[in-house]
Amino acid sequence: MIVLAISGAHIVIVVIALLLLFGGQKIPELMGGIGKGMKEFKKAIKDEDGSSIETPKEAPRADNKKEPLKE
Repeated sequence: MIVLAISGAHIVIVVIALLLLFGGQKIPELMGGIGKGMKEFKKAIKDEDGSSIETPKEAPRADNKKEPLKE
């Protein structure tokens, strides 16, 4: 079994490598794109679940009595 242990030194090395590859100005643009993608993904999941369906304006009555129709 392979165990991967990630320490603080590994994270620092990865960050330095990213800075060397993309430069300091490109990193915020990349992170902004990732953030927008995550927001769109969460919105799509929420819409698919049906949680964005409009809720009724009035809650049903607890006594289960029907009100007469007003014409």
